Formats: sequence, structure tokens, C-alpha cells
Amino acid sequence: MAEHLFVFLFSLFFSLANSNSINLQLIHRHHAPRIPSLRRTLHLDQIRLRAIPRNSIAADFQIQEPGYYVGDEIAGEMAIYSAADFGVGQYFVAVRAGTPAQRVALIADTGSDLSWIKCKYRCPSGRCDVPTGKRFFLADQSVSFKTVSCDSIRCKADLSSLFSLSRCHSPSDPCAYDYRYADGSSAQGIFGDEAVVLKLTDGNNTRLPNVLIGCTDSFSGQSFQAADGVLGLGYSNHSFAVSAAARFGGKFSYCLVDHLSHQNKSSYMTFGPRKSASEQFSYTDLYLGVIGTFYAVNVRGISIGGALLEIPSDAWDLARVGGVIIDSGSSLTALSLPAYGPVMAALKQSLAKFGNLNLGLDPLKYCFNSTGFSESVVPRLAIHFGGGAKFEPPVKSYIIDAAPGVKCLGFVAAAWPGVSVIGNIMQQNHLWEFDLVNRRLGFAASSCTQV
Repeated sequence: MAEHLFVFLFSLFFSLANSNSINLQLIHRHHAPRIPSLRRTLHLDQIRLRAIPRNSIAADFQIQEPGYYVGDEIAGEMAIYSAADFGVGQYFVAVRAGTPAQRVALIADTGSDLSWIKCKYRCPSGRCDVPTGKRFFLADQSVSFKTVSCDSIRCKADLSSLFSLSRCHSPSDPCAYDYRYADGSSAQGIFGDEAVVLKLTDGNNTRLPNVLIGCTDSFSGQSFQAADGVLGLGYSNHSFAVSAAARFGGKFSYCLVDHLSHQNKSSYMTFGPRKSASEQFSYTDLYLGVIGTFYAVNVRGISIGGALLEIPSDAWDLARVGGVIIDSGSSLTALSLPAYGPVMAALKQSLAKFGNLNLGLDPLKYCFNSTGFSESVVPRLAIHFGGGAKFEPPVKSYIIDAAPGVKCLGFVAAAWPGVSVIGNIMQQNHLWEFDLVNRRLGFAASSCTQV
């Protein structure tokens, strides 16, 4: 994708002898949001939304299907948690990379194929200066870090979609990249293969060798200030998600705790079979490679209070000018204009007595004084997927906290023609399973607490 979105850490490619799944732990932090951090989230979401491709066919994008291996019922895990304590609307994944392992916190992003870490390599005199309070991956201190040669076909061709550079002063020089994001942010560095340590569900650890990562020594923009890098979970040959799932049964899942949770309330991102099958899952088809590296779904409609809204079918049509994606890297849910208008009108009716505060929180259009508010006055929203699956998020996922005593309708308008986005706030308190082998999306309500 020519315009890349700010997102999550690395593409893992690994081989395991006896293991079939991996869990990445997700962590979230809970406190009352403030208007400045909400404005920042809205700004970054809007930039990301504009960068999503409008055409339904991913230009210059071909997936080479990995050889999925289904074996032992073992999964890999990493902790996943909310980044609310850092004032951003992301979820971070706790990753251990290198030998010996170094700990980093990466943005979990289903819309990104590049995984990278803030990194130091070949520091002058062998000493790396790391600013106080900052964290960098020290590549020279890892015996498993191996650079990709700039003279290789891998650099010149395979990694060209990740903005590898053509410069090569010497065949032994590392393959460099200059990754540019839609919001003006950028990341520059070199590609390398590295080992990543994962906790397995049988209590053991495993080391995944030869994971492609970006060692970023220079970056700019507010997208990356709070995290140590980005974990690429998009549907791409280079992404962590596809590479990991290929080794663990062809599926990955995550469970997002409440988006305002504190860091000490965490869940897991899992590669392979889930530890517990107690949740009642619903399934719908997953459409891969049709909207960039995103995971697209077939939506049939939205109902409010049990009544299906009058929304033209074009809004959901993946084959034409609409469509819907599931995106962990976006905070709010964005609806294309034909869907946004009916949804907002239906929900505002139940909130009329509270009045609009007109806070100027564009693109949020309806915020109100929540004194006396009860979720019981809001009719339940449901998203109806193809195949009959119905997703009913909790009210707090679409009537969101903006500040103490202030709530807002948590939808923003997306351009038309264009794509609608189910963001991470709407996904909270649910377990989401991306089955890449059977091309289906599963979801179930969950507290997302670790078991």
C-alpha cells in the first residue's frame, strides 16, 4: 500500500518443531480520558482513515499463501494491553526480541505489514547512547540479529513494498528503508532477521528464528512517541500475523479489554488454538486482499433497538465502492456517509433530553453532559454480518467517555464512496479470531481476563 498507516511492530517469520500456536499478550489501562488526548486520537484516526484505499482491489498486492501447518493443540501468547495510560487510543503488545531477549512494547495494528522497533545498530565505539526515559532495541547486543544484504533479491524486489531503498554502496551493506506514513510521520532504518520469544500455552517458551523486523534508528511524528515500534498484523507476506499463523494452525486472535483499562489489566494475543472454548462464537466470512492489507467483512445492515435501518446496500458492497474492515489500529468506528446519517439520527433520538454540548470535537458531532445518564435509555445497536452473524457491542462501545461528566456518540463520518471501519473501541470486551485458512472471522463477548 503506497500510503502506510501508523500501526504496530514486526513481521515474524518463524519455524517451530513441535508447536502449533502462539499467544501475544495484550494489555489495557483504565482512567478517565481528557479532551486533549481525545483530540489527538481523533486527529490520528482521521489521517489513518484517509489513507485506507478507496478501491476494492488492492493495487500491486499479491498474497503468496503460506503452507499452513495444523498439529499439536499448542498456542503462542503475548500480552496485549490498552495504551490509555499514555494518552493514545492504541493497544500495545509486549514483545521479547533478540538473544538474549530484550523487551519492547509495540502497537498492535491489523492494517500494517511492516513491523519495526526503535533500534540502535553499530553504534560509534560500540557504545549506544539512549536518551533517559527512552527504550531502544540494541541490535549489536543480540547474537541472533542478522541484517538483510542490500545487494540481495530480497532487498531489491521482495521488500520493495516496504519501501526498501535502492542505494547499495557495498554488497555487504544492510538493506535500508524509508517508510513514510500518511500523517507525515516516517521511519528510517535497516531490515534484519531476528529471533522472537513467545510463551506457549503449555507453560514453555519458544524462540521463533528469522523474524523480519525493521531496525529503526530515525523516526518522526507523534504516531510513535508512546510505543517502541509497530507490530504488523495485516494480511501480507511480510506481516507478523501471516507468518506466525502459518506456523500455528493458520489463525490468530486477540481479546481487547476495556479501552480505558490500566496496564495491569491485560489479555492475550494468541497464535493458534484458543485456550478456552467456553465463549459462544459467531462466524462470518473474511475477505482477504481486497482492501489493501486490511481484513474486510461482509456487512448486511445495522439495527437500532431491533429495527433495521434504511441504509443503501452500496455502503456495504466490497465489490464496488463500499465495504467494511476490522481495524485494531483505529480507535473510533467510522461509517461511510450513507450509513453514518441513519445511525446517528436513530441514536440521537434517545439522547435528545441531554442536548448537544457543541464542544468542537470534530469529527465527533454529538457530545452531552452525562449527569443522570443511564445506558438503559440507549437502544441496542447491532451490526448484521453475512451468514446471519450478529455483533451486539456494549453501549459503552458507541456512547464513549470523552471527559469526566461528558460522553459522545462514538462514530465519525467516512467519505463516500469509501470504506467503513470497525475500530478498537467497538471491538472491546470481545474475543476476535482471524481464521486465515478457512477465511472466516469469529467473535464472542468476553471479559478478556487472563485465565
